[in-house]
Amino acid sequence: MFVAVGWSIAMVCIFGVYVVHGGNIQVVVKALPFELITILGAALGAFLANNQMKVIKASIKGLLQCFKGSRFSKARYMELLALMFDILQKARKEGLMSIETDVEEPQNSPLFQKYPTVGNDPHACEFITDYLRMMVSGNLNAHEIESLMDSEIETHHQEQYAAVAAIARLAGGLPAFGIVAAVLGVVNTMGSVGQAPAVLGGMIASALVGTFLGILLSYGFVEPLGGLLEQKVEDASKEYQCIKSTLLASMQGYAPAVAIEFGRKVLFSGDRPSFIELEAHVKRK
Repeated sequence: MFVAVGWSIAMVCIFGVYVVHGGNIQVVVKALPFELITILGAALGAFLANNQMKVIKASIKGLLQCFKGSRFSKARYMELLALMFDILQKARKEGLMSIETDVEEPQNSPLFQKYPTVGNDPHACEFITDYLRMMVSGNLNAHEIESLMDSEIETHHQEQYAAVAAIARLAGGLPAFGIVAAVLGVVNTMGSVGQAPAVLGGMIASALVGTFLGILLSYGFVEPLGGLLEQKVEDASKEYQCIKSTLLASMQGYAPAVAIEFGRKVLFSGDRPSFIELEAHVKRK
């Protein structure tokens, strides 16, 4: 929603002021289709040539997510922490072996299915169950598991930031492709020397639309989407850090109620439930 609002404000301000100041919008409209095909076609070709297929797919998926609200809300984090509390509480009361079935088959686990928002998310479930499995096996200490978690979170960062970097490169190239379109327009104009000044003026104006569009598409559309995608990547990583802090606190001997406090504290302030909210949610569940 905010993406559309932001673009609407930008377009109204840019083109509205242009028209109010006496600009001829017909010149822009007439040149727009040809310049767009040149710029977007060149940008698309360069984007495909510059990235592996997995990065292209991740970029498309990420751009689609930019038009959706964030799934990492306070309600989701309360479910996540309540799930972690229930798992750790069961392990503390009945022993680590008691959660083995839950870890091996989370899709059939009453604990995981009690919190469907997190329990039906394959990425979150895999991260939780992988490290719970290591805790159950007892072969690794807290420092070794922390190192593994850091490596996995770093890999997740690298994987997700590949799409962010690809979109950033695309945004950086659009002004240059706008210049290419403008230069071609100037070449076309120079080949028509001898025409009436009014005709040449219109051709030069159409050529300059290419430079304008390249800059507008870059800084008005593609770069903001890249920035928004980067924020969504940070949100996704924050969930892993929350799980990591909770599990490590449990391994260091803290009670479940205290362990989930470690996880709660790493969340961004806007999404972090208060101590009272989380306590009430855990008791209600």
